[in-house]
Amino acid sequence: MTDTAPDTDPFREIGRKLFAGEADFIWAANSLKNLPPQSKVEIAFAGRSNVGKSSLVNALTGRNTLARTSHTPGRTQQLNFFNINDRLHLVDMPGYGYAAVDKEKVHAWTQLIHDYLRGRASLARVYVLIDARHGIKPVDEGVLETLGTAAVSYQIVLTKADELKKGELEKRIADTAEKISKRAAAYPEVLPTSSRTGLGIPELRAGIARLLGERGAL
Repeated sequence: MTDTAPDTDPFREIGRKLFAGEADFIWAANSLKNLPPQSKVEIAFAGRSNVGKSSLVNALTGRNTLARTSHTPGRTQQLNFFNINDRLHLVDMPGYGYAAVDKEKVHAWTQLIHDYLRGRASLARVYVLIDARHGIKPVDEGVLETLGTAAVSYQIVLTKADELKKGELEKRIADTAEKISKRAAAYPEVLPTSSRTGLGIPELRAGIARLLGERGAL
């Protein structure tokens, strides 16, 4: 659960090597009509605007500028695809919920997110990012419902976990696990992360590597 756990998981090293390789932006899609061909396993990152998706993508790959980051919510306005070590495609999705743009655009992005999550056969898992300081909000519930209906496996990743004290973080993890306990598509483990301190990043890499192994993609 923390980055100080004994390094006994072989997938930690596999994951480290996976994300230490090449990582390149390859495609941007603003509608279902211009999605890339389904050539590799896809792992998507979804979350509210300003939850820290792009920062987490950069932390995973050890690159500060791979994904575009901004203090202004709503800067990611399309599905951005990254080729990771020629093994998988990582998808940085537009933030849902509040964004500092007109409501019509927000609605279009939200529709794109839900459409993609419902109908992409190559999508192996969605990591739903939740701000550890705030927990699951009603706007998150809609995405969880879409994933559940589509039977797409997902895991909750708490971002900005370093901003909570240890006891507060443990309570947030327990509360979040309880909220998703009856959702069949939800992976039961809630993973706390921090793009700033590196908390949870090795575990997240390991989880993705394990998933690729299960898919025969390593």
